Amino acid sequence: MGTMLKKKSLFFVFTFLVLAPVFSRSLNPSLNDDVLGLIVFKADIQDPNLKLASWNEDDDSPCNWVGVKCNPRSNRVVELTLDGFSLSGRIGRGLLQLQFLRKLSLSSNNLTGNISPNLAKLQNLRTVDLSHNSLSGSIPDDFFKQCGSLRTISLAKNKFSGKIPSSLSLCSTLAAIDLSSNQFSGVFPSGIWGLNALRWLDLSDNLLEGEIPKGMELGVVCCLRAIDFSENSFSGNLPETMQKLSLCNFMNFRKNLFSGEVPTWVGEMKSLETLDLSGNKFSGEVPVSIGNLQPLKVLNFSANELTGSLPESIANCVNLVALDFSQNLIKGALPQWIFNLGSKEVSLSVDKIGGRMDGPLTSPKGSSFERLQVLDLSHNGFSGEIASGIGALSSLQLLNLSKNSLAGPIPVTIGELKALGVLDLSENWLNGTVPVEIGGAYSLKELRLEGNFLVGKIPTSIENCSALTSLVLSKNNLTGPIPAAIAKLANLQNVDLSFNSLSGSLPKQLANLVHLLSFNISQNHLQGELPAGVFFNTITPSSVSGNPSLCGSAVNKSCPAVLPKPIVLNPNSSSDATPDSVAPNMGHKRIILSISALIAIGAAAVIVIGVIAITVLNLRVRSSTSRSAAALTLSAGDDFSHSPTTDANSGKLVMFSGEPDFSTGAHALLNKDCELGRGGFGAVYRTVLRDGRAVAIKKLTVSSLVKSQDDFEREVKKLAKVRHPNLVALDGYYWTQSLQLLIYEFVSGGSLYKHLHEGSGGNFLTWNERFNIILGTAKSLARLHQSNIIHYNIKSSNVLIDSSGEPKVGDYGLARLLPMLDRYVLSSKIQSALGYMAPEFACRTVKITEKCDVYGFGVLVLEVVSGKRPVEYMEDDVVVLCDMVRGALEEGRVEECVDARLQGKFPAEEAIPVMKLGLICTSQVPSNRPDMGEVVNILELIRCPSEGQEGIGMNYLLNISIN
Repeated sequence: MGTMLKKKSLFFVFTFLVLAPVFSRSLNPSLNDDVLGLIVFKADIQDPNLKLASWNEDDDSPCNWVGVKCNPRSNRVVELTLDGFSLSGRIGRGLLQLQFLRKLSLSSNNLTGNISPNLAKLQNLRTVDLSHNSLSGSIPDDFFKQCGSLRTISLAKNKFSGKIPSSLSLCSTLAAIDLSSNQFSGVFPSGIWGLNALRWLDLSDNLLEGEIPKGMELGVVCCLRAIDFSENSFSGNLPETMQKLSLCNFMNFRKNLFSGEVPTWVGEMKSLETLDLSGNKFSGEVPVSIGNLQPLKVLNFSANELTGSLPESIANCVNLVALDFSQNLIKGALPQWIFNLGSKEVSLSVDKIGGRMDGPLTSPKGSSFERLQVLDLSHNGFSGEIASGIGALSSLQLLNLSKNSLAGPIPVTIGELKALGVLDLSENWLNGTVPVEIGGAYSLKELRLEGNFLVGKIPTSIENCSALTSLVLSKNNLTGPIPAAIAKLANLQNVDLSFNSLSGSLPKQLANLVHLLSFNISQNHLQGELPAGVFFNTITPSSVSGNPSLCGSAVNKSCPAVLPKPIVLNPNSSSDATPDSVAPNMGHKRIILSISALIAIGAAAVIVIGVIAITVLNLRVRSSTSRSAAALTLSAGDDFSHSPTTDANSGKLVMFSGEPDFSTGAHALLNKDCELGRGGFGAVYRTVLRDGRAVAIKKLTVSSLVKSQDDFEREVKKLAKVRHPNLVALDGYYWTQSLQLLIYEFVSGGSLYKHLHEGSGGNFLTWNERFNIILGTAKSLARLHQSNIIHYNIKSSNVLIDSSGEPKVGDYGLARLLPMLDRYVLSSKIQSALGYMAPEFACRTVKITEKCDVYGFGVLVLEVVSGKRPVEYMEDDVVVLCDMVRGALEEGRVEECVDARLQGKFPAEEAIPVMKLGLICTSQVPSNRPDMGEVVNILELIRCPSEGQEGIGMNYLLNISIN
C-alpha cells in the first residue's frame, strides 16, 4: 500500500513539474491546483506524527484538510498554518501553486535548508512565519523585490546568516519584522527606516555591528511602537534623531557596545513603557528627564558605568514595576522615593552605592508601597539597622540585603512577611538572635543569614517554614543543639550550620530528610553518632570535620555503642550435620566483650565464670556455624572441589541484612543449572533464601587480582552503603583466599540488552519506558559519582529491568576490588563493553574519571533510542552507533536514528534532544562531557520543562552543535 501511495505521489510530482506548464497555457486554473501544490509540498517533508494524514490527493478540494483554510466563495487556499507539527525536511516548490495564499505559518517545526526566493512570488502573501525552525543560509538580496502586500514576516530562531537584504526596504506595507535569534551580520540596514507602515522591529540576538546611522529620516517611520536591538554589537552613541519615535512604547538596547551619556532626549519619548539600556558602556549621570516618562513600567540601566546619584525625578514614574540600576558606580543615600513607587521589583545589587538606610521603611497605610514584591539592595555599602517598618512590605517575595554593613538585630516584623520566599541577610554585621517570629514567614524557601554575629539557639519555630529548601546559618556564634524541628522540613536540600558553637547530639530524625544534597555541620562542638541513612552514611568528611566528639565512618572514628555486627560464619565443618539441623541454632551470635566491660570485671571469680561461659558459647556457635556452612558448600564441580571440612575452605560469609540461610542447599548455590550469565568480572547464579527471597550471587573470576581480605572487605562495605532505587543492592559477600562471592538482590526482569536486542513480536519497549530507563540509569550513576565511585563498566547488559519496569544498574565499582587501576587488566576484563569504552582508556597519560561513565552512558542512550548495538558488523563494513546517529541528525534524517519499532509512536521533541544529549556525553574530550548530575537535570527538563527554562533543556539541545 505504501509503495502505491509513493508511486502516486511521484506521479503527481511529475505532473506538476512537467505537464502543469503545458496545461496552464490552455486551461484556466482549477481547484485541483491547490491540491496538487499541497501534495507536492507534502512530498518534500517528513510527518512523523501523521498530522497531515487527512491530506488525500484524490480529494477534489483541500479545504477540509488539517491546517488549510479556504476562501468560502472561491474555495481557493488562503491560509496554511502547520505550527508545531514536528515536520522536517525542506520547503519545496509546491507552495508556488497556491496563488491565493495570504498566510503561511510553519513555525515550531524542524524544517531545514535554505529559504527559496520563489516564495516571494506569491503576490497575495500578507503573513509569513517560519520562526523556530532550523532554516539556514543567507537570504537572497532580491528576495523582497516582489514582496507584494506583505505585512508581517518572522524568521526568528533559525540559523540564517549573512547580511539582512537591502531589498527589505522595498516592502512598503510591512508592519512587523522579526529577524531575531539568527546569525545575521554586517551593519544596520538603514533603508528599514523608510518603511512608514512599520510598527514592530526586532533584530535582537544577532551579530550586527557598527553605529546606528545618525542621518536617518525617522520622521517617515514615526509610527514604530516597539524596537529591539538587544544582544548585538552595535556601538557609538544613540542618535538624537531617535527621539522622533514619539509613539514607541518598547525600546530594548540591552547587551551591546553603546557608549557615552544616556541622552537627555530620552525623556521626550513620552510613550515609553519599557526602556532597557543594560549591559552597555553608558557613563555619566542618570538624566533628570527620565522623570518625564510617566507611563514607564520597566527601567533597566544595569551593568553600565553610570555615576552620581539617582535623580529624585524618577519618583514621577508612578507606574514602574521593575527598576534596575545594579552593577554601576552610583553613590549617595538610598532614595526614599523608591518605597513610594509601588514598584514590584527593585534591584540595586552590585552597585557601589554608599550611604545609610536612613529613615523608617514605612509609608502611609494603603499606599502603593505595599505592592513591592522584590527588594534587592545587595552588594552595596549600606549601614545602620534594618527598620522594623520593613514588615509593612506585605507583598514582598524576595528580600536581599546581603553584603552590606548593616548592624543591629533582625527585626521581629520579618515574621509578618507571609509571602516572602527568599530572605538573604548574609555577610553583614547583624547581631542578636534569630527571632522566634521567623516561623511566621511560612512561605520561605531560602533562608540565608551566614556571615553575621548572631547568637543564641536556632528557634524551633523554623518548623513552620515547611517549604524551606535552603537553610544557611554558617559563620555566626549560634549555640545549643540542632533542634529536631529541622527534621520536619521535608523539602530541605541544602543545610549549612558550619562555623558556629552548636553542641549536643544530632537528631536521629534527620535521616528522614530524603531530599538532602548537602548538610555541613563542620567546626562546631557536636557529639555522638551521625544519623543512620543513605545520605549520612556517605556524607563527605569535610562536612562533619572539626567536631572532635562526633563518631561514625564519615569521621573515621568508631562509636562506643556498637550495633550488632553482621553474622560471621566459618564454613569449616566439624560434624556431618545436615541442612535441616541448621535452623534451630542459626540465632546464636558471637559475644564480643569490650575493654570497658573487661575492666568492670573486678573479681577473679567473675572473670573465671565469664571465661567459662564464653568458651561454652563459642563452642556452640562454632558447631552451629559449621553446620550452616554445610549449606554453603557452593558445589560447582571443578570450580570449588575442596571439601568443606578442609582448611582451604575456611572463609567468611557476611550478610548485611537478614540471615544467611540458603534454602536450596549446596547443590544449587553455584550449580550451572542456576547460572544467569557471565560478565567480565565473573559468573552470576540465582538462589533462594529460606525466607523465600531470591538473590543473585556473583562468583568473581579475578581472584588472583583481588586485594587482601581487609582491603576487599573495606571496599565491599563501601559499595554496600551506596543505596538507590536504580542500583542493584549489594546484600553480602563471601571470602576465602581462593573464592570470593558477592551477594546481590535478584532482579527478575532480565537485562536491558535482552529487552532491546532479543525481544520478539510486539513485546518491545515503548518510548516512555525507554525514557524512564535512561533517566533512572542517569540517576543511579549520579548517585555513584556522588559517593566517589566510578562504574567503569556501564553497558546495556549491566542494566537490569525489575518487575515494574524500573532500571537497576549492577556491577558497579568492581574495579575497586583490584589492587590497582591497571588499564590493561581493566580493558581485558570488560572487552564485552566494546563501543562503550571512553577513548581515554587507550591513553595512559589521561586520568580515568567519572567522565568515563558519562561516555558509556551516552552510548547507552543512543542504544536505547535506536535499538541498535554500539558497534554492528556488516558484511564489508563496521557501523559505529555514535557516528551513525551524528551523521543522520546533521542531515535531518531523524527517523533513521529511532528504533523502527517506534516509528510514529515517539515525540520528536523528546527524542531529538535525548539523542543530542547522548552525543554530547560521547564527546572525545572528557571535559566537554557534562556531569551526571547535569545530565539528570537536562533529562528532567526535556520531559517536564519548567516555565522559563525550556531553553536549558529541549531548545538548548535542539540547537547545540553535536560535532
